[in-house]
Amino acid sequence: MEWETVIGLETHAQLSTQSKMFSGASTAFGAAPNTQASAVDIALPGVLPVANRGAVERAIRFGLAVGGNIRRRSVFARKNYFYPDLPKGYQISQFEAPIVEGGAVVIVIGGEERAIRLTRAHLEEDAGKLLHEDFHGMSGVDLNRAGIPLLEIVSEPDMRSAEEAVAYARALHALVRWIDICDGNMQEGSFRCDANVSVRRPGAPLGTRCEIKNLNSFRFLERAILYEVRRQIEILEGGGKIVQETRLYDPDRDETRSMRTKEDAHDYRYFPDPDLLPLVVTEDEIRRIHGAMPELPQARRARFQQYGLSAQDTATLTSSWSLSEYFDGAIRAAAFASPKEVANWVTGDLSARLNEAGKDASESNVKPMQLAALLARIHDGTISGKIAKEVFDAMWAGEGDPDAIIETRGLRQISDAGALETIVAEVLAANPKQVEDYRAGKEKAFNSLVGQVMKATKGKANPGQVNEILKSKLAGG
Repeated sequence: MEWETVIGLETHAQLSTQSKMFSGASTAFGAAPNTQASAVDIALPGVLPVANRGAVERAIRFGLAVGGNIRRRSVFARKNYFYPDLPKGYQISQFEAPIVEGGAVVIVIGGEERAIRLTRAHLEEDAGKLLHEDFHGMSGVDLNRAGIPLLEIVSEPDMRSAEEAVAYARALHALVRWIDICDGNMQEGSFRCDANVSVRRPGAPLGTRCEIKNLNSFRFLERAILYEVRRQIEILEGGGKIVQETRLYDPDRDETRSMRTKEDAHDYRYFPDPDLLPLVVTEDEIRRIHGAMPELPQARRARFQQYGLSAQDTATLTSSWSLSEYFDGAIRAAAFASPKEVANWVTGDLSARLNEAGKDASESNVKPMQLAALLARIHDGTISGKIAKEVFDAMWAGEGDPDAIIETRGLRQISDAGALETIVAEVLAANPKQVEDYRAGKEKAFNSLVGQVMKATKGKANPGQVNEILKSKLAGG
């Protein structure tokens, strides 16, 4: 009998404010250890925290983007536990009354859209960081991250495979960047996931879950879940029981290992923070923030699908704000071309180049107007689609606009019927076997002859004309 995987993700998105959640200390990355830890961040006697308005507004923006309920009155609580990187002995978070409840994130799997429900999203501060470096056998503590503003986004256990979990994490990553609340830099810890994984027989109650902490890449997320699922199934099929615990993923060994027994909420002794008033959000504030929201990914996907594009195409085009803006600009500039043709170039050649260069679409070497100019030369017959790829590469390398490259490199398409008829006749005379095969009903021979003509013209022959002339000659014309 098969096993069913059940996954829920808790994601920590660092909010893109310049100061911390409850103090004016800087959030800049890369500072020397312990140079950005204020008296408030480490709770020295006599200091009081003050909530960061910018962080609150970003949380509201997220709630609106996912269709969640924005609580008009939410409460900050103290989450009590002891660890060397937590100088206060507690973390300020939200528990019973989070700022956002419900909502959903839409993913695309197998060309179909699916909504992953959210339980909540709440504001909290980050802890510090332990440094296990050369400290003569000891660990150091860097408290620069203490107090960094986080939005913890908790999903329902709606995912049934590592593939779905990665699709959800990617969609969430794209969304927080799209609405400009988080830079999404996973290498710097700005976006990291904890995966709650369990297995069960189909239709059975939820199994005992294990939490895999601090996964800071989509690849590690996938590998950790795949390993953990195998581990749990092996234990259960061997007659054992799963222990609820927190685990870490070791990418070098491609395995998860136990970190500590998993705590429940009551272990943290949550209670309302006596130093912070309840957070009250007004209707006017929500309306103001809503009015400044961009067109959201799901709405943009729906608009792009009206062009006749597939769900997979629209998912790729809306994987980032900048790529969707690029496509929008390109289809406006290339109104003569079909949206599908433009989409193929944006998701194909352009995206490949951007990935190679590690660039965002807003930094592209080829701008939307330039891509439109290239497509215009395909449409007016100046170059073929195949030659256009050579021109695109030259454009990316900075050799100029399409017309200049076509002229400099001598890439203009041969469309002169007389010249093409002469070349076709020469190719037919030099390849009697392919001619015989084609007339005997072997269609592949025709493609071979087309290839010979294109080779003879160094790829410059107009493919449509070549096909017409070849068919006419082969038919005895």
